[in-house]
Amino acid sequence: MNQHNRNIGASERPVIRQLDDAAANRIAAGEVVERPASAVKELVENALDAGASRVAVEYCDGGKTLIRVTDDGCGMTADDLPLALSRHATSKIDGSDLLNIHTFGFRGEALPSLGAVGRLTITSRVDGLDAFQIGVAGGQIGPVKPAALNRGTVVELRDLFFATPARLKFMRTDRAEAQAIADVMKRLAMAEPYVSFTLTDVSNGKSREIFRADGEQGELFDALSERLARVIGRAFADNAVKIDAEREDIRLTGYAALPTYSRGAAVEQFLFVNGRPVRDKQLTGALRAAYMDFLSRERHPAACLFLTCEPERVDVNVHPAKAEVRFREAATVRGLIVTGLRHALAQAGHRASSTVSDATLGAMRPEPTADQPPRIYQMDRPSLGAMRSSYSAQAPLPDPGYQPPSYQQPSFQEAPAPSFDYAPSARAEAPAPAEPALTEKPLGAARAQVHENYIIAQTERGIVIVDQHAAHERLVYEKLKGQMAENGVPAQALLIPEIVELSQGDAALLLEHADALARLGLTIEPFGGSAIAVRETPAVLGEINAEGLLRDVLDELSDLGDSQLVQAKIEAVLSRMACHGSIRSGRQMRADEMNALLRQMEATPHSGQCNHGRPTYVELKLSDIERLFGRT
Repeated sequence: MNQHNRNIGASERPVIRQLDDAAANRIAAGEVVERPASAVKELVENALDAGASRVAVEYCDGGKTLIRVTDDGCGMTADDLPLALSRHATSKIDGSDLLNIHTFGFRGEALPSLGAVGRLTITSRVDGLDAFQIGVAGGQIGPVKPAALNRGTVVELRDLFFATPARLKFMRTDRAEAQAIADVMKRLAMAEPYVSFTLTDVSNGKSREIFRADGEQGELFDALSERLARVIGRAFADNAVKIDAEREDIRLTGYAALPTYSRGAAVEQFLFVNGRPVRDKQLTGALRAAYMDFLSRERHPAACLFLTCEPERVDVNVHPAKAEVRFREAATVRGLIVTGLRHALAQAGHRASSTVSDATLGAMRPEPTADQPPRIYQMDRPSLGAMRSSYSAQAPLPDPGYQPPSYQQPSFQEAPAPSFDYAPSARAEAPAPAEPALTEKPLGAARAQVHENYIIAQTERGIVIVDQHAAHERLVYEKLKGQMAENGVPAQALLIPEIVELSQGDAALLLEHADALARLGLTIEPFGGSAIAVRETPAVLGEINAEGLLRDVLDELSDLGDSQLVQAKIEAVLSRMACHGSIRSGRQMRADEMNALLRQMEATPHSGQCNHGRPTYVELKLSDIERLFGRT
């Protein structure tokens, strides 16, 4: 491999030179303006900082040839315009306190950086004054001229990177750049639900609206829910729980989706700190840890979370594009996210995602053909009393010659299957005299068991299909977790402590979390130098590789600042125990057993999904079922 020569000159000593303003601005633009979406982000944030209630963005060719941002904010005077194009000139801070930041922008770099690599024109008007315009191309600032504008500011950026043509070679396709612009707009729209946003593609002389979100009204959570429905989709809003938690004057708000509404990738995870969209791996890790007990590794939670705290407690000046932040009390923030989300999900009880029912109905609905549209029958729906009378009249009379097989199923626990001369795939239960009240319960009254695995229950609004094994597995798992939380994690002492040699930094990092690990049954102590002695391990894990476990914990601590690995391993063992101790598929259940299972599900948090995040039941509305049969 060839060794790269990093010296500026091979034969003479390098000389330090002062770069001119144009070169400095182009270098700064390389940090601030990575692609057209970066320019859109900076310009829209400026509009929001100016108090705009409407922001309109237009672009051509993925933003490469034109980006135009129009707002109705406070505007700028003729004296402000030249200053706005000077580096480190800003109206948002006075420079005395770089931690007391309440706005999106504060560095004063965006506009001069854009003017250094593109052709930038700014037209602005302050209420009560005339409008003025200024232009800059490749870092060369033009004069201030009178202009025509009703109010606010219009910033037009043409030919991005024309002054640095090498950057154009690294641009992606127009479609990819346009998608990145739309993503930026949607994140900012979520951060400001009371502001109206429009995004329009004006390529090739045509105008095509890509995204639109009118300003919402009402209370904050209602406005945010409607905005999320517009941006992410109605399915997310309908299947999300409200988050409102606080710890040590740090507040967490927003919405988090039910575990059964999970994604195959982390595409619906939106995090905001003091209203600023961020992509911070520690916050994302805390979100993942909150769902650790409900989702398998290949599934990802969906959430839109807002962290609010005093500006002095978070440093937003640690990333060139302000995409990452650093908290003064990082452990407090992580704990708030994990406990706040878990508490909200527990309050959701047995609720499961409605998208499961939609998928079920979609699989059952016949596909209409072009020459044969679906037939619709107009029918009157009888009253509830009439339906009950009809059901009683249609009940089959007992056959005097039929003798049902005699067997006993003594308990709710696992029992051997009865001996039949035939193998029934479904069995209906006669309703008990007091059973109509059970249909008023959320999961209804058990009516039948099919294929010895699925319970069919009737509710007031439709039917519920329950996977008996998955549901009981979750109930047993929650019971085991409750017992362990009450009694603690039992630890087993090692006859000979295992000594693990680590670096000084790794050993110190582990010992900082020794108390938290001890509560999970993993006891460690310093053993001289940089060695760590493992005295006890969680008994439920059996015989383990202590060194491998410690190094895995270290990896998580280094990456995320916290580790849930030991707890995850313990809960994985409890999950396997719950699987073996739950009702098996193929086990026939009596009506009272099925109803008892339904009542336990209603009273147990997280019973709407199994230990792997799959739904334990599907609810079908009567109106949806009637549409399947054309009864509408």
